[in-house]
Amino acid sequence: MTETTIKAQEIKEQIMHLIGEYYQETFAKQERQGVPVSGKVFDHRELQLITESALDGWFTTGRFNKDFEARLKDFIGVQHLLTVNSGSSANLIASLTLCSSELGEKRIKPGDEFITVAASFPTTINPLISYGAVPVFLDVDIPSYNIDTSRIEEAISDKTKAIVIAHTLGNPYDLEKIKAICDKHDLWLMEDSCDALGALYQGKHVGTFGDIASLSFYPAHHITMGEGGAVFMKDGRLKKIAESLRDWGRDCWCPTGKDNTCGKRFEWQLGQLPEGYDHKYIYSRIGYNLKITDMQAALGLAQLEKLPGFVAKRRENFDLLKTGLEKFSDKLILPQASPGSEPSWFGFLITLKDGLERKAVIDKLTQKGIGTRLLFAGDVRKQPYFSDIDYRSIGELENTKTILDSTFWIGLAPMLDKADIDYVISAFEEICLCSP
Repeated sequence: MTETTIKAQEIKEQIMHLIGEYYQETFAKQERQGVPVSGKVFDHRELQLITESALDGWFTTGRFNKDFEARLKDFIGVQHLLTVNSGSSANLIASLTLCSSELGEKRIKPGDEFITVAASFPTTINPLISYGAVPVFLDVDIPSYNIDTSRIEEAISDKTKAIVIAHTLGNPYDLEKIKAICDKHDLWLMEDSCDALGALYQGKHVGTFGDIASLSFYPAHHITMGEGGAVFMKDGRLKKIAESLRDWGRDCWCPTGKDNTCGKRFEWQLGQLPEGYDHKYIYSRIGYNLKITDMQAALGLAQLEKLPGFVAKRRENFDLLKTGLEKFSDKLILPQASPGSEPSWFGFLITLKDGLERKAVIDKLTQKGIGTRLLFAGDVRKQPYFSDIDYRSIGELENTKTILDSTFWIGLAPMLDKADIDYVISAFEEICLCSP
């Protein structure tokens, strides 16, 4: 190494040491207020890796992202994984991949139908709706809060092309039955796993059963990049399409910052372009730029080191909450894991029985500093933006109506300890014992 390189390395080591000291003097001494539903958990390692990425002077996607994609792919046990800038973008890329003309007659076209649930997050279904596909809504089961599989085949028509559903708050749905239905009717299965990183079904990670799946790395999720997400799949054909859609729709597959990987950059003739047109500027699909920065990936790498501990803590907190609240089963419906699954719980869902009014309960919890959230859209059909959207429903969706009126969830994120959980249980004891 040159003298300049040695000096730079010494400065870098000093910076990393100071970051550790800074973390101890700031974030490590912060006192948390109340019991949040979610939030980021980090230490000096995240700050150091973000800084190391910045010191590279490479501000788009690069070596940190390459490492993150490889490590997360190995953790999940899937052949292909691509990072994107949010979980919603992951759903967008996953959905549009299944709409690609390269998939022939099996591709999803405007007017085709896909089976889903109304008690979900809007961006699970919005990309296909925007493309012109028609959602067909089924009810969910309580207390798993996942799709009612008993009526899926009833929902299938000659226009059905896919089943598109999320694993609700980290609780896997019945993948064995749903995958069998997809195989029987030659349907795509898109697994929205944004709330379920680390969840297992029959010993395998969710997202690996279907054709394509998504993840989110928003601060509320199992790991965070601030903003970020991923789309993953087994089929290399789908990976090629998804990568192009993420990277402007270009035909070239050169990594960012690389030129002429194929050795034929100026030797292609595609579309109506002149022969030899620069392959880096040939676009075969309607695409976007949905990549992440290397600083986000650096943050994700540090978080990935903590992921097994995060998942274990979420499961521990879930068990503590369920044990502590079971005494109020006459007033509360508590969540239940799907058979054959090991959930990676995102939150603890509660449905109130007759005699308890949700707003009153949430108000009391809020007064005690205990955060709450509803189950996302509740019933997406009732949302303002859905007033002029075409859809079908199978049955009355009675459990969805119950969720819309009487369901909410509380936190069990890794920053919460037993004292926090005990505090939450004591709050419910006060609420339930004081209610008729």
